[in-house]
Amino acid sequence: MTAVRDPHPCLACGACCAAFRVSFYWGEGPERGLPEALTERVNDFYACMRGTWRAAPRCTALQGEVGQATQCSVYAARPSPCREVQPGDSQCTAARARHQLAPLALAQSELESRCTTIPA
Repeated sequence: MTAVRDPHPCLACGACCAAFRVSFYWGEGPERGLPEALTERVNDFYACMRGTWRAAPRCTALQGEVGQATQCSVYAARPSPCREVQPGDSQCTAARARHQLAPLALAQSELESRCTTIPA
């Protein structure tokens, strides 16, 4: 019998995509193939994901409902700040708290094995 793995925890969360301004060096977007329509200019050096530079941020690339079922519409092209947040880290925990979601309680080995990719 083959064990069925639980889905990646981010697919039932999305809190980080609706908690912070996602700023990055402006040249990173075109380099990764990120559609320009999904970014906003912050200054001469930085851009951010559209929708995240607000009092109540929500990235326009986020699809679904936070805490229920979510996915990133540009996951393969997402900028470095999105790549840096890992399930269960301090940014994840802060984002989940902002949305009244409990911290992830995964074992370290499970977190490490899930951090490489999120299924499409």
